[in-house]
Amino acid sequence: MASRTRTSAKDRPSYRCTECGWTTAKWLGRCPECQTWGTVEEAGGAPAVRTTAPGRVSTAALPIGQVDGRRATARATGVPELDRVLGGGLVPGAVVLLAGEPGVGKSTLLLDVAAKAATDQERTLYVTGEESASQVRLRADRIGAISDHLYLAAETDLSAVLGHLDSVKPSLLVLDSVQTVASPEIDGAPGGMAQVREVAGALIRASKERGMSTLLVGHVTKDGAIAGPRLLEHLVDVVLHFEGDRHARLRLVRGVKNRYGTTDEVGCFELHDEGITGLADPSGLFLTRRAEPVPGTCLTVTLEGRRPLVAEVQALTVDSQIPSPRRTTSGLETSRVSMMLAVLEQRGKISQLGKRDIYSATVGGVKLSEPAADLAIALALASAASDTPLPKNLVAIGEVGLAGEVRRVTGVQRRLSEAARLGFTHALVPTDPGRVPEGMRVTEVADMGEALRVLPRRPRRERPERPEGADGAERSGQPGRAGRPDRGAAESSPLSGGASG
Repeated sequence: MASRTRTSAKDRPSYRCTECGWTTAKWLGRCPECQTWGTVEEAGGAPAVRTTAPGRVSTAALPIGQVDGRRATARATGVPELDRVLGGGLVPGAVVLLAGEPGVGKSTLLLDVAAKAATDQERTLYVTGEESASQVRLRADRIGAISDHLYLAAETDLSAVLGHLDSVKPSLLVLDSVQTVASPEIDGAPGGMAQVREVAGALIRASKERGMSTLLVGHVTKDGAIAGPRLLEHLVDVVLHFEGDRHARLRLVRGVKNRYGTTDEVGCFELHDEGITGLADPSGLFLTRRAEPVPGTCLTVTLEGRRPLVAEVQALTVDSQIPSPRRTTSGLETSRVSMMLAVLEQRGKISQLGKRDIYSATVGGVKLSEPAADLAIALALASAASDTPLPKNLVAIGEVGLAGEVRRVTGVQRRLSEAARLGFTHALVPTDPGRVPEGMRVTEVADMGEALRVLPRRPRRERPERPEGADGAERSGQPGRAGRPDRGAAESSPLSGGASG
């Protein structure tokens, strides 16, 4: 009787998810592990319950003070902008996952890294699963990534990739991409959760055993998340996101996870016909050099991680030909622009914005999402509405609240230092900015009313004629009821004097 009970338990059917490999004793319509519908199928007998007995250790445990930390010293890749994000370079045995949208330049960047990291003492193996070896060679010729110590292989089988590691013995492995390699011992198509988990696990084990750095290329979903199981991001040591508009030259490498450094660094690259190059000073891409200021433009300083970048905000307002005016943005958050329009209309008393088409954008493909760009957006919109240019060499930094107040932001001193380095002499900032760089003229503003005073007022001849004696205080050069100076001459803001010269 007992024998029949054990046999029936062994032969009892089990079910397994074809996406992630999760097993269960009963059928379910939705996998609890990967939340996918219709992937749980019968897989045969129930797996036997196994226990792991204590085994022989490979290396004895040591006090942490006696562990040699020199083996984990980072080695430069030859690409300074990537080293900045990695925290100095690649650590032996580290596994880095680089994810990005198709066509953003992941393969170009890693092929350049593989060529520059290959030396007489350090070999590099580049394994491609998406292209043939001849296609990769064409790209290498175009970007100049040719080295005698760079080995190239086109493989999609995990066992073949491990075989190349035994024959080449590289110090750096680049796999493009982890979703194209599969193991014949695991059921499922390449790119499935079970296959990605197995491939990543095998390469991580090989990297740790050999002291070999590994760079994995990962695909992303339509939502921008890394494709595959979330476990993949937990297994690797570093997760990098490669960002950029396909129609712009700028590319950003942003750290999301880094066990060997900080995650607040950003690497800037420029993609061109000859390949991809690092930009140590990328602010020039985000500015338009012109001799005279133009209405509707304002400069600000944004922080990408800990890196300050000077960017230009542009705005244009035209008469609307439809009942519902257009609101078009590029590089700016539509909600932030709408908030600034409401603040200008209610707090700044600029009423003509509500019935006009408004277009706002940034220069160079940079995306401004932090609140520190609010003041620059508001001033650009006000400048476009009044058709009055802002003073030259002016930057605006600050967050604007719905009550019209200008709030403090982080890193004001770092932003001002970057603006001063690039030659800007005037800054509009919230109160109490801290230490001001030498040669920088700073005006503190508490609300939008004070900020809008930087817009030079038009001369009297451009205004309608006023009856004689309507405001004797103003005409005589004495302050009027509003406390404003004489409007008989061209008025200017405290910053406009000498700023436009």
